[in-house]
Amino acid sequence: MNSGWIITAFAVWLAGWGINEALVRVRTKDRVLGTAINVAVPLLFGVTLVVIWEGLVRGFSVPAVLLPAPSVIWARIVASLPNPLWADFQQTFLKSVLIGYAIGCGSAFLVGIAIDRSPFLKRGLLPVGNFVSALPLVGIAPIMVMWFGFDWQSKAAVVVVMTFFPMLVNTVAGLNATGAIEKDLMRTYAAGYWQTLAKLRLPMAWPFIFNALKINSTLALIGAIVAEFFGTPVVGMGFRISAAIGRLQVDMVWAEIAVAAIAGSVFYGVIALIERAVTFWHPSVRGGRTE
Repeated sequence: MNSGWIITAFAVWLAGWGINEALVRVRTKDRVLGTAINVAVPLLFGVTLVVIWEGLVRGFSVPAVLLPAPSVIWARIVASLPNPLWADFQQTFLKSVLIGYAIGCGSAFLVGIAIDRSPFLKRGLLPVGNFVSALPLVGIAPIMVMWFGFDWQSKAAVVVVMTFFPMLVNTVAGLNATGAIEKDLMRTYAAGYWQTLAKLRLPMAWPFIFNALKINSTLALIGAIVAEFFGTPVVGMGFRISAAIGRLQVDMVWAEIAVAAIAGSVFYGVIALIERAVTFWHPSVRGGRTE
């Protein structure tokens, strides 16, 4: 046991806690300063956690096979970034996740509009959607591999299944969120279905739709990685995690986890930024700004 590392970790925890407590209590009308504080608080919290992790692992001499230190994981990322990490990222994220995400969310959005036009589909398809969304991933993935092969197409198919019904349910709920008064107003202007949809109901549904997009951004990555455990070429995040853990290369496993976490966070953040630009009028967005 190295008490110096443990004391350092404890001191960093106290310092990070105190600084963050001071930052969150700051009230300012300066938008730039408010944005800087909003960025600094989670960034400082994350750095504090990494330093505590490093200190405790080194202080208690935890074996690397159980939990490697962040510095060891970073060294593995730097050494493996050109290959295999970049190749795995391309296979899993740029192909399976993005293509499956686009097909799943896009088709669900269109089907949601079709359901809105058809009471039969609303009563018949939505219960089926709830049933399919409850199917276990470990049961779907092997079937998709049998149907679409071992390459990225089968993983994209799993992502389509995982993202389709959350988007469908939220789209239908968003289209039904428009009040009767607003609909009556559009009818007094002699607006047809498509005009009402484009100018009233879709804007009211955007918060629901973006909520589904943000949920699906994490589901898609999880689904693609897990699906790669059931058959894939010798490339991909899921394949690398499975192969590395079999060889007790735990630092490589954590390197893949770190890359996946960063990719998923950036993906979620991009969608959140687009949401703020599109739904700037919504109270949830206006209320989140620093006054």
